[in-house]
Amino acid sequence: MSLLEKIVARAKADKQRIVLPEAEEERTLKAADKVLADDLADLILIGDPANIKKEAEQWGLTHIDKATIIDPLHCEKTEEYATLLAELRKKKGMTLEQARELVTKNNLYLGCMIIKTGDADGQISGALSTTGDTLRPALQIIKCAPGITCVSGAMLLITNQKEYGEDGVVVMGDVAVTPNPTADQMAQIAYTTAQTAQSVAGFAEPRVAMLSFSTKGSAKDAKDKETGKSVYIIDKVVEATQIAKEKYPELKVDGEMQADAALVPSVAAKKAPGSDIAGKANVLIAPCLEVGNIGYKLVQRLGGATAIGPVLQGIARPVNDLSRGCSVDDIYYMVAITSCQAQDVKKC
Repeated sequence: MSLLEKIVARAKADKQRIVLPEAEEERTLKAADKVLADDLADLILIGDPANIKKEAEQWGLTHIDKATIIDPLHCEKTEEYATLLAELRKKKGMTLEQARELVTKNNLYLGCMIIKTGDADGQISGALSTTGDTLRPALQIIKCAPGITCVSGAMLLITNQKEYGEDGVVVMGDVAVTPNPTADQMAQIAYTTAQTAQSVAGFAEPRVAMLSFSTKGSAKDAKDKETGKSVYIIDKVVEATQIAKEKYPELKVDGEMQADAALVPSVAAKKAPGSDIAGKANVLIAPCLEVGNIGYKLVQRLGGATAIGPVLQGIARPVNDLSRGCSVDDIYYMVAITSCQAQDVKKC
């Protein structure tokens, strides 16, 4: 069974309630039909019911009536959602009228309010919306998970190199959100990426490598003569590793190390003898977004890996982002991934 098949199977085994706030968009509605046909999740579609019905008939979609369809202009809980949103944002000056405007005219805000009140378990958008549009209501309403202050994105990389990672699968973060994380943020990213490796990729034991261009002091950061601060990133990675070990004692993590030392046992034996992570890592943490994004795309394009994601992490309830160029299958599998994340949240 492939990783995607395993993710789908886990999602089906404990169905979650997933909101699709862009339900009138063609790919989203087609993916929703497939999700409902396969009994993958219970869906809440936000949009004009008449238009959704018309589009379903136009495209030959026969399972949409299994979903709960919410008309944002005629939702029976509008006032409840607006009142709660105004309360959540009152320190930012939001009025009840402004909150009412958001939950009736911005489906992404409405979807997050549905999750906040316990009527849904996760949300997916992005076929029509930017990442910023997706994250803004999530952070304002659902907020970060306890102890987490930064959101990040992980990529599942499925390779043919079975000797690396977890039978050829590696989870890499951050590849999507935080441009230049501090040492503390990088430690948080290590923790949340390990959680994604468990809940989505199904890793029984995430082994986290904090990546750099140095392995265990093989290189040194240059110092700015005026400030005395590191010019490069090694010191940050070393500090992040220490913070991760202290804040998350259950996390198996080590660094700093180069990518080959993290993945290849023979290299690890030379560069990081004694490390219980080097040569065995299945979770890779990049020191900055630039490295993470470039790195995963090189593995994908030159190495022929299948890249799944990014999976957003660090939010108290799963809210995931799609590329505006996404396919029907991308949305389908993201429903499965979001469901697995939601299952994991409920276990905490």
